[in-house]
Amino acid sequence: MTRAAFFDVDHTLTTSVGLFRFLSYWYAATGRPPHHYVRERQRFKAMTAAGIRREETNRAYFGLYTGADRLEIDRLARDWFRAELTAGGHFNEPVLAALREHRAAGDLIVLVSGSFPALLEPLADHLGAHHILCSEPETDPVTDTYTGRLVRSPHQPMIGRAKADAVRLFAAAHRVDLAASTAYGDHISDVPLLETTGRAVRVGCDPTLRQLGARSGWGYLPGAPDPHPLPLPVPAGGVRTPERLVP
Repeated sequence: MTRAAFFDVDHTLTTSVGLFRFLSYWYAATGRPPHHYVRERQRFKAMTAAGIRREETNRAYFGLYTGADRLEIDRLARDWFRAELTAGGHFNEPVLAALREHRAAGDLIVLVSGSFPALLEPLADHLGAHHILCSEPETDPVTDTYTGRLVRSPHQPMIGRAKADAVRLFAAAHRVDLAASTAYGDHISDVPLLETTGRAVRVGCDPTLRQLGARSGWGYLPGAPDPHPLPLPVPAGGVRTPERLVP
């Protein structure tokens, strides 16, 4: 059997919430005015403040892609990731160093995220990650456009307990020794994932994770710093506004 290292992505491995950084980038690239992004971001913050579960806000997020061309989103996602690398500050360096140590030791590197393949595949390629477990938007087989729904399969969206269930299924399929493996997460919703492996590392200062970690003997790495500002793209035939995205 082999070992694996399972990494949550947003605010664990990276310094921002990629879903919203990309949303702003996509809106700008397609000529939507900045207030469209601000309106959606405020809507999701209000949902969270009202106590709506992360699973439901994740589903609502993918509703924004209804009718979007999958290949165009893939192209823009690659452009966005290159822009993040150019801007700098995209990675939480202590966690990135841990990932590189696991990879050098021969561990499987698995990204476990509520994000989706268009955003995660460029990241996985850059890092040399072996597998991605994530939310999967449904596409229309005829038009190859997003339907605004997630696929009808287990572990969707990839939030909370779905992460742990997907990791167990992955381990069985790939002969991974979970007792010898490690998981990394920053949020209370990552607790099921952190409890799945023999070693867990909490990232950042979430007070609930700190208490659980103290009882369970979890490791610790510093939380992600604030991300760098990201210059937004100019739409075809457009003019760049002076605004810069800071989530």
